[in-house]
Order: sequence, then structure tokens, then C-alpha cells
Amino acid sequence: MRFQTPLLPATLIRRYKRFLADIRLEDGREVTAHCPNPGAMLGLKEPGIRIWVEPNDDPRKKLKYGWRIAELPDGHLAGIDTGISNRVVKEALTGRAINPLAHYGTVRPEVGYGTGSRIDFLLQQEGLPDAYVEVKNVHLRREDDWAEFPDSVTTRGAKHLVELAKVSASGGRAVMLYLVQRTDCSRFRLAPDLDPAYARAFDSARAAGVEMLCFGTHISAEEITLATQLSVDRRPQSAA
Repeated sequence: MRFQTPLLPATLIRRYKRFLADIRLEDGREVTAHCPNPGAMLGLKEPGIRIWVEPNDDPRKKLKYGWRIAELPDGHLAGIDTGISNRVVKEALTGRAINPLAHYGTVRPEVGYGTGSRIDFLLQQEGLPDAYVEVKNVHLRREDDWAEFPDSVTTRGAKHLVELAKVSASGGRAVMLYLVQRTDCSRFRLAPDLDPAYARAFDSARAAGVEMLCFGTHISAEEITLATQLSVDRRPQSAA
């Protein structure tokens, strides 16, 4: 997924009201940027960190900059735009770059299913069961090389796991795909201390046959693309 406009370096002054960030551009101007992330952004919102923002000249948008990347102290990068995950995964699915799902030729986004839900991607191929794929963005790291999800309570996320478990129980193929927008992680697990209910829903969904996949990303100021598959902790997550 290439950025439409080249990113510009900036310094974070503060992130507030969830979707706003005051930043300082390299020319010294202080402006407010859109922060496309509803989560807690633990470890990614400290004042003074170097960030990368995407400018726009869309007259319909009040804010002329969108925060996309945070630079980490060790030189690694983290993508903070949660909306990018679906775009990265869609490109990978249509390009058949996700090996466990590469046999599917039709990729349909935002298809209704379950109880008032919409699946991120419905994959179809003659001779194969339909595959329901839900995508979650991951950018939390607290220990070693573990990527963790979620970084705050997500009732909606737990509902998605319940819906996927129903798909699996009815004979369909259900997949939860976690995309890690960090370049310093090689393993994935949940953060049950931050959302115990989600961890319980995860364990129940996995026991019901929902496939749990995780992939990393390549991140630069030009693009964010799918990287290698990461291992998912096999232990029960609600007891971790």
C-alpha cells in the first residue's frame, strides 16, 4: 500500500481527544493533524517523538495532515493508522500473497453476515468453502518481541470473534487475521490484562475452529506492505 502523497517528518507535541495531534513540522510550523487511531496507543504517543505525516489538499478536509508513522527509540517504525491494515490485507489477498488463503480468487470487502455485522473480507472460490476474514490492526509491544492485542477494551472486537465462531460452527471457514504494524515484533499474543473479555472470546473462538493468523509489515515513508507470517501464542490467552 503506497501512500498517495510523500510523508513529511514532524515532531509530536501531544495527542488528545483520541483523533487529534498537535505536531511541529520541520519548518517550525505547529499544526493540528488527524490521528486515525481510536486506541490507547501505548508507547506511541510520547511528546517529542519523531513522526511521519501525510499532507493533503482536499478542500473537504479541515485538517491538512494525517499522522501515519511513529519512529521508535531503537530505529524501528510503527504504523498508527488503523485504517491502513485493511488496505494492506486487501492488496495481499487480491495478489494471493497470503499463503493460507492464496487459493481464493474472489475477494469481496464489507459483506454483511451474522447479527448486524459486516465481515472485512469474504473470500470465494469454486470448490472451496467461503472464507470469512476479519482483520485487526496491532501496534502494541511491551515485552521482548511480542506484539499484543488489544491496547484497550474492544467490545466490538469480542463481538467479531463470537460471530466468527458461529461461522465455524456452521461449517464455514472463519479467519481472524492480525496485522502487526511494527517492525520490531516476531511473535503475537493477546493482552488479557487490558481486555479480559476479549481474551476469553479469543479462546472460545479458537476452540470453535476459528483460524488465528498473524502477519508483520514492511514500513517506510513510501509504503506499508505485508511481511512474513508471525507465530501466534498457542497457550490459552485468558489464563495468560
